[in-house]
Amino acid sequence: MRKKILIVGAGFAGAVHARVLAECGYSVDLIDRRNHIGGNAYDYTDENGIRVHAYGPHLFHTKNSKIIDWLSRFGNLVPYEHKVRALLPSGQTAPLPINLDTLNIVFDSNLNSPTEAAEFLGRLSVPLAAPRSAAEYLYSKIGRELTDLFFRPYTKKMWGFDLEEMSAAVVKRIPLNFDRVDTYFYKDEIQVLPQSGYTVLFESMLDHPSIRVHLSVMFAHDMLNDYSFCFNSMPIDEFYQYQFGDLPYRSIKFHSRTELATTGNTEPSWSVTNFTDLGPYTRETAWHILPYHLVSETGKRTFTREEPCDYKDNNFERYYPVKTADERYQKIYQQYHQLSCSQEKSISFIGRCGTYQYLDMDQVINQSLANVNVWLAQQ
Repeated sequence: MRKKILIVGAGFAGAVHARVLAECGYSVDLIDRRNHIGGNAYDYTDENGIRVHAYGPHLFHTKNSKIIDWLSRFGNLVPYEHKVRALLPSGQTAPLPINLDTLNIVFDSNLNSPTEAAEFLGRLSVPLAAPRSAAEYLYSKIGRELTDLFFRPYTKKMWGFDLEEMSAAVVKRIPLNFDRVDTYFYKDEIQVLPQSGYTVLFESMLDHPSIRVHLSVMFAHDMLNDYSFCFNSMPIDEFYQYQFGDLPYRSIKFHSRTELATTGNTEPSWSVTNFTDLGPYTRETAWHILPYHLVSETGKRTFTREEPCDYKDNNFERYYPVKTADERYQKIYQQYHQLSCSQEKSISFIGRCGTYQYLDMDQVINQSLANVNVWLAQQ
């Protein structure tokens, strides 16, 4: 009983906790309401022989080599520099994040150096000492025209709010480049993908005699009676039966199509295209361009478009916590967090839904390793 642990959720947060605890002698039962492991990183090979990420492209990037060292124990990680292009109203595509070439394409200019690009954006920007919203932050960095082209329609579709209502933190994570570097995560030294896919990586991580995985299992409060502790990545508002109100999330509906493979040198070099129009879709992924995602050659290719929506309109699939400029939902979360701190002596809420944070995969792993090691030190 003392060493029996329940973990709710088989995504990165739950799997990292499970592996560390198992290696430290604990008996772990890991449950997930879905019928697969891997959480939102789950991938599979489709009928076209293409590896598809079921919940949208997951590109691993980090500055933390210790995370890579830990993750590399469970599978081979291969280098991959992610590229994104935005489809403009003219039919042209331009690099994202915005760089020197983006400015030349949009404004038909002839900028030749980072200094010229920085000076050009300086003339476009609207000086604001303390931007409070996403709109104000973007205006202060790139001006109104670029904001309205690249971010206003996309944000409205993605979040269901105008830029003026969104927190500046939502867009601060988007880099800005003054040279011709056209890789999306260029500020992170380490950019990789698991060679055999995320699902295989998770299978290896959970392959331990002290870990038992139970899929298609919903959490029930009476389960806690059988365990000495629970690490829980379920939505914290759901756990407390929404007594302070629900915490909203944005979700995604995925629309995939098949095309015949192209011949010659007509293949684009980027895997994701962002849409700047007012239509329902935010982006499209060409899966075969990602390394090792063309698993078997069938002559066909899979493309997936993403249509954001409220999570209640998509079978309560929660992807992105909503962060507004007035922090209205973070205040609700704090009520749940304070309740858990005062009432729960044998539960720790973990992961994106348990802590109501927008977290990249490396952040989830880092947070999980830190959390489980602190817990272990207290035992």
